[in-house]
Amino acid sequence: MNVTTIALLALAAFAAGCVDAIAGGGGLITFPALVAAGLPPHLAIATNKGQAVFGAVSSAAHFWKGGGIDRGRAPLGFALGLVGALLGALAVLAVRPEPLRPVIIVLLAAAAATVLLRSHVKARPRTPAYPRLALAVIALGLGAYDGFFGPGVGSMLIVAFMVVFGDTMTRASGNAKVVNLASNVAALGLFALRGTVLWSVALPMAVGNALGASLGARLALRNGDRLVRWVVLAVVVAAMGKLAVDFARG
Repeated sequence: MNVTTIALLALAAFAAGCVDAIAGGGGLITFPALVAAGLPPHLAIATNKGQAVFGAVSSAAHFWKGGGIDRGRAPLGFALGLVGALLGALAVLAVRPEPLRPVIIVLLAAAAATVLLRSHVKARPRTPAYPRLALAVIALGLGAYDGFFGPGVGSMLIVAFMVVFGDTMTRASGNAKVVNLASNVAALGLFALRGTVLWSVALPMAVGNALGASLGARLALRNGDRLVRWVVLAVVVAAMGKLAVDFARG
């Protein structure tokens, strides 16, 4: 991969880090960018984790310092996000690359729908009957999705925390970062051990992602959730079109 392509991927990662910290869905920018650069799906998923983990650390740290994370929920959310991601990553490594393309088109469509619908979810204070069980289901289930695929999981987590726990948008974004960080760390560890992360691409992207995440977290803590879902949607529609064309051509 040439220097120009890597530079453009790093720029995409910066935008993704900012978007992900604010509204989730940053992977809907970086994953399609990696696929467009010519990486097959399984390498794109693994390399995407290699760059995303640095942004996840950066944004989680800013939310933690800014008081945007429920510290009582954080340990269980982190632990089960870790376990779920390992299960998901093992699943994707067990699948041959070819069948992944149609599956990924469907998953991208579902993730895009979540990004769009997230803006219509309203936070209402509530306490689930079994809060630890509810948190376990969210962290384990979406952690597994993140390990298997990933794009859109930030928005899915935000919606889940708003609907189930009644978190505000900012609070839900912060709590989502805990699970997201755990799932990124777990999946990256497994992918790295299997040698499916292209570090020459992932590391430059990681720098861009971390810088973008730092900016995005600051904006999110100041209620900066504007226009993001439309940017993400445009990227996803373009990526779905490319994947569909590639699939049709065999």
